[in-house]
Amino acid sequence: MFLFGLLQANAKTAAGSTWILSSALLMAVLLGGTYLLLLSLRRVFGRAARDTEEPAPGKSLTDNPTAFMTASMQAVIQKLRDQEKELAALHRRDRELAQQTEKLSEAVTRNMPAGLLLVSSTGLITSANPAAETALGVHALPYRRYTEALGTQSPLAKLLARCLAEARTYRREEIEYATPDGELRRLGVTISPTMNNSGEATGALCLLSDLTELAALQRQVQVKESLAALGELSAGIAHEFKNSLATISGYAQMIRSETKGDVAENAQRILEQTRSLAHVVTEFLKFARPLELSHEEVALDGLIERAIEEVQESVAGVEISVTGEIEHISGDEALLRQVLLNLVRNAAEAAGNQPFGGRVTVSGTVEHAAGRAVQRISISDNGPGIPPADLSRIFAPFYTTKTNGTGLGLAVVQKIVLQHGGSVEARNRPEGGAELIVWLPVSRERSSTLDSVGVPT
Repeated sequence: MFLFGLLQANAKTAAGSTWILSSALLMAVLLGGTYLLLLSLRRVFGRAARDTEEPAPGKSLTDNPTAFMTASMQAVIQKLRDQEKELAALHRRDRELAQQTEKLSEAVTRNMPAGLLLVSSTGLITSANPAAETALGVHALPYRRYTEALGTQSPLAKLLARCLAEARTYRREEIEYATPDGELRRLGVTISPTMNNSGEATGALCLLSDLTELAALQRQVQVKESLAALGELSAGIAHEFKNSLATISGYAQMIRSETKGDVAENAQRILEQTRSLAHVVTEFLKFARPLELSHEEVALDGLIERAIEEVQESVAGVEISVTGEIEHISGDEALLRQVLLNLVRNAAEAAGNQPFGGRVTVSGTVEHAAGRAVQRISISDNGPGIPPADLSRIFAPFYTTKTNGTGLGLAVVQKIVLQHGGSVEARNRPEGGAELIVWLPVSRERSSTLDSVGVPT
């Protein structure tokens, strides 16, 4: 029993010693492993640090794969950065170019002599240049409906409506357009639809040209050609008519003096008709024969005052006033007096029957066009105005609305003004009444005798 107990005690002692020894060995292994791990990490990080440094002279990066990969990645990154900067510069340059192109387009559109209108499919004016606003006589056109700005019954509005509805192009159309102030203008129009990628109409592009002055010049040329033909064909006939009328008048006077009763009265009627016809022939000769213009300084203000005095003596109850700037011009005083007297008398006669009193205003301004000064004289009245159908015919020979008129007064006026290098125009005033406007150059080049169309001979 004693021996068994001793062996058991020895066994317990041996087991305790084994556990202690095992624990000590485990601690030693853990400490050694930790040391080795730290040593390995130190070596790895130390090698990586050395690999990033510049290689020693004579040693290539390819000898060290880690250093080669690091350098390649850095080169790629640097290249990407350079490309990014280049792309940013290109983008900035493209943006600047687009801005310059937009500014150039705006400058061209703003300064182009032709009017430009862009109209959307909904009828809204999206863009308009100053030339279009000047030609149409309407300001602040953008973002307004074209029917509102131009008028629903305007020929231009009707063309735009057809273009938007039918996607149809209209080239070199000529239309009459009335501005909001009542001024009648001749416009050249080209309208074409704007399309998207699907071929659908998205709006209309309209180009405008003011042909009013060109049309006036064409009318003047036509008038000169008509005057030339009329002068060549009818001057001789008028002289023959005058001789025949003188013969008829002489026989009528003899019959009247030698007879009594109905025969004498009939002879008197023949005399009256021959005198009236002789007056028409005389006026026609003034119109058809060549004019010889003198070259002298003419004080228009004095001519206007004398014409007003003479008209007021013959047409009572009409107030005639003079306003504005009136200069001296170069021309024929007698012929210019005939022009002013004719126009002032016509205006006074038109305003003479007004219930609230007739008024005639003669106003003058000096304008500058094509490098020269031009005297503008306006004779306006508060009469019934000129029928629209007669506006284009009142300067035609033998056209008159007066009972005892010859129809040559305004034709002679136009001829004299044209031969002085000027122009004359008739229009109706928005507030009522008519207005005759004469333009005369302040200074005129001297020329030789002028024929019936104002061409030097």
